[in-house]
Parts: sequence; structure tokens; C-alpha cells
Amino acid sequence: MHDIYSCYKGDSIVMKAVGLIVEYNPFHNGHQYHVQAAKKAANADVVVCVMSGYFLQRGEPALLPRRDRTLMALQGGADLVVELPYIFSSQHAGWFAQGAISVLDKLGVDTVCFGSEHGEITPFIKLLDFLETKSQTYDTYIKAFSKQGYSFPKAASLAFAKLDPDKDCPDLSQPNNVLGYHYMRAINYLNCSITPETIKRTASHYHDKNLSGSSISSATSIRRSLIENSKTPDKIHNVVPASTFQVIQDFLNNGGHYYNWEQYFCFLQAKTLTLSSAFLSEIYEAEEGLHHRFQTLIKTHSSFQSFMTALKTKRYTWTRLQRLAVQVLTGTLKSEARLALETQQADHIRILGMNSSGQAYLNQIKKHIDIPVFSTLPKNKTPQQQLDEKAAMAYYTVLPPSIRKVKWDQEYKQPPIILN
Repeated sequence: MHDIYSCYKGDSIVMKAVGLIVEYNPFHNGHQYHVQAAKKAANADVVVCVMSGYFLQRGEPALLPRRDRTLMALQGGADLVVELPYIFSSQHAGWFAQGAISVLDKLGVDTVCFGSEHGEITPFIKLLDFLETKSQTYDTYIKAFSKQGYSFPKAASLAFAKLDPDKDCPDLSQPNNVLGYHYMRAINYLNCSITPETIKRTASHYHDKNLSGSSISSATSIRRSLIENSKTPDKIHNVVPASTFQVIQDFLNNGGHYYNWEQYFCFLQAKTLTLSSAFLSEIYEAEEGLHHRFQTLIKTHSSFQSFMTALKTKRYTWTRLQRLAVQVLTGTLKSEARLALETQQADHIRILGMNSSGQAYLNQIKKHIDIPVFSTLPKNKTPQQQLDEKAAMAYYTVLPPSIRKVKWDQEYKQPPIILN
């Protein structure tokens, strides 16, 4: 490990940690409530966040770079922020959850606390047991509904309803309940000594597109407002902490711009149209001939929005197709993904930032971590780290060459944020 972690000279008091699985795209008042409520519910000394890096679970580029979102998290109450490797961050709920839980397990957290629409942990425990005993029937129903042309999430939701679960079971048509179930399943599968806890989501719905009249709005509505009012973030002032607002303001004042799919569309289009169909079929997430449709339709559209609207079908959700677009953009092959997922969990921990409490906790547990811990990309990279590198390169392609080179160089040289 790097020398920055050995500077703490604390005592031998064992610190209790609660783990959060986050994207903070961007960090808002609802997230701050979650941090505070999770720390209280777990009676924890420190909050450890495993955060997606450049590309997110719904197949989107992060609105702001990883470093800015790390600063938001630390100023909002997190003590230690580490990165979720790319191979897990832009995946369906199962892999996303398994990668994140594996990181928190390696970091020795006592509790993982997730937000959910249901808001009570006991029904999630019952749900896990229920689906474990009905797994074969559940899978059979999912396959049957998939054959009828439903997308996987819809097929899974219909299959779950057909199992006739108890009324108090979490509703698996709700996105955070689905993630919560997969966190529970990952804890069970990896045999982790982590206690699960959940906090009920408040005020706004996950997919709400418009800012609410309260102090809590969805990240979707906040991103939409920021992109539509790209010169000033003033409209989100009441729904994010003052520290987040300042980070965004500084980001814009320093020449930053929000990252979104429209900026990447010309790169995606060029890459798709200059690769052979056979090569595209080897891209991760390109299944069932989907690459043919992808390559055909992208010729006739001038924006990502119109392309996706044409591409979407009953069988393939917008999110599923966006994840394919991410893999095309980063050039991630099925063979690379297989190697990266071979261990079925994270093979490294990358430190993004910490405060003094996070530094103390890391110093306390570092001897017990059995995978490499670092802050910048090493020269000899594992398959997961190779994909992390490709994601960083792809993310910054939209910048002018001189700035792009600086950002790429920082992947190998810039230390984590230390917030005192």
C-alpha cells in the first residue's frame, strides 16, 4: 500500500464501519439523508462508500468526473470513498451488486445500508429465502415471459408476481427494491459477515424527471435541470447540500462541462460503423444478433436520443441498450469481460478519497485486506484494471486534446483526495 496510509498514528480502538453502494450523480440532499441515517442505524464510526467511476449502472457516463463526485461525498459525510471497478459499474443488478458487496467485504465493513422503496429489512430477508426455495420455478417463469418478448426486468417482475409472494414482500417492480434484493443475494453468495440494513427512500421517485417542490429531488431530475441550464446550477440550489452546489459551481467556473451521451454519439457512431459486424458481435453485451440492429440504425440518426428511441424494443430496455453502447464505446470484448469476471468479485481496491476518520479506519484494517489497494493505476494491470483504464480513456475522449492528455495522465499520477 502507498505510504499515505501509514501516516496515521492512532490507538487500537476498533472502528465500526457502515458501507454504502453509490453513484452520487450528483450527491444531493437525499444522499446526505441516507449517509446520516445509515450511520445512525448501524451505530457506525465511519461511512465507507464504494462508488461507480466513469460509467454507471444504467449505462450512462457520469455527469461529473469521479474526483468531483468523491469530493461531494466526503463533504457530505462519507469518510472513505473507493471505486467500483468498471466491469461491475456498468452491469445489470446482479453483477453490480456482487462487485460492490465484494469490495465492502474486503474493506471489513460491519453493515451495508441501502435505500429502498420498501424500507424494512426483514421482508428482504424473507424475500431472499422465498426466492431461494423457488429458484427453479422462478427461472422457468422468467424464460417463459422472455420468450413472449418481454424485457428481462419485466419478465422477472411478472415471474415474481406469478410465484404469489406474501403481501409484505418488497415489490420487485421498483428499482431500488431490485438492487436491495441483489445486495442481499450477493452477501449470501459471497458468504460475507455483513449485516444488511435498509433506509426508506423519501419524497421523490427514482425516475422523477422534474424537480420536486421539497428539499429532496431525484438524481434524474437534478441531472436534467443541470443539462438544460448548463451555464448555471442555480435551479438545484434547494435540493443539494451547499457543498455539492459549490463543487458544481467550481467545476463550471474552471471550464468543466457536463458529460452526457450526446457528446459521445459521434464517437459511438464512428466506432460502430468502422468495425466489422463480426467484430461487433464479440463486444460484451452484444447478444442475439443485437449488434446488427445497432449497426444498421446508427447510420440514420444524428443524435443519441433519436438513435435510442429507434433502437428500443419491448424486449430490450433503454438501460440494457445503453449498457451495450458503453461496451461499444470502451471497446470491451466478451473475452475481456470473461477474464475480468473470472474471480466473480473485485480483484483490487482503488482509493478515491478519505478524511482523517477514513484514513484511520484504512490504517486499522489494511493488514487484513487480501487484494491490492492503490490510488493510481499500476503498470502491471489485472484484467479488471485494464478495463478501468479503457473506461477512463473513453470518458475523456470528448475533451480538447491538451486537456484530455492531462486527464489521462492523472489516472497514473494523481493521489486521492485527503479532506482534513
